[in-house]
Amino acid sequence: MGEPTKPSVLFVCVKNSGKSQMAAGLMRTVTGGTVDIHSAGTRPGVELNSQSVQSLAELGIDIGGEHPKPIDPALLQQVDVVVVLGRDAAVEPVTGVSIERWQTDEPSERGIEGVERMRLIRDDIAVRVEELARRLGVADPGMRRSRR
Repeated sequence: MGEPTKPSVLFVCVKNSGKSQMAAGLMRTVTGGTVDIHSAGTRPGVELNSQSVQSLAELGIDIGGEHPKPIDPALLQQVDVVVVLGRDAAVEPVTGVSIERWQTDEPSERGIEGVERMRLIRDDIAVRVEELARRLGVADPGMRRSRR
């Protein structure tokens, strides 16, 4: 009898340089390797957002070795859940794949910029990631990091 398959999640934003990378890094930490985690962009950027990298580094999460990637159509067909972050990214429905949209906090609409903006976005995404991990039945409270 084969081993049970891990749930798989694809996080998508436009550039795959900020929100989707942060979500993937947070999910890896929360689930401790019990989920196959991917991230991609609808129009990938060139490099990661340095403030996104810094905001996760503050929690001991290193995403500095990641890079923006396009959506792999084959992967899109294989994952269990696609999470689209923000208003501007769009993913066409795929049969058998759950697609959810997270309208993340946008502190810049309140005049908050820089790394403080990214910390607020990170914390918003972190709460959603923890809830998704619980729904998938893979939350590992021992892996959680305290947020600042």
